[in-house]
Amino acid sequence: MPLRMKLAAITLDCADPQALAVFYARATGFEPHPGSDSDFAGVTREDGLFLGFQRVDDYRAPQWPDRCPPQQSHLDFAVDDLDEAEAVLVELGAGKPDHQPGGDRWRVLTDPAGHPFCLTLG
Repeated sequence: MPLRMKLAAITLDCADPQALAVFYARATGFEPHPGSDSDFAGVTREDGLFLGFQRVDDYRAPQWPDRCPPQQSHLDFAVDDLDEAEAVLVELGAGKPDHQPGGDRWRVLTDPAGHPFCLTLG
């Protein structure tokens, strides 16, 4: 049976999460997330899709069409079981970085090309 992963969030790096959340709330009509703060802010669509903005120290904005910026975004997938999803995805070729800031709340994996993505319970 294939793993059930539901796209739950897209997170963008930035210097000012609250300012970016205000911009996207006005641009999209998504609702501001009540847990937003100066380090992480977001907006939520009616169906639950979350667009998040995370503060990055010394943030460098991408310079189109330069292809050498650091990570600027990542996807979050809701899964039923973190351990099971991690095992399946590692078997499919995902990597698991040593640095795991989410504790039991989320896991950071990388796709085969090195792009980070998160697994969350949901």
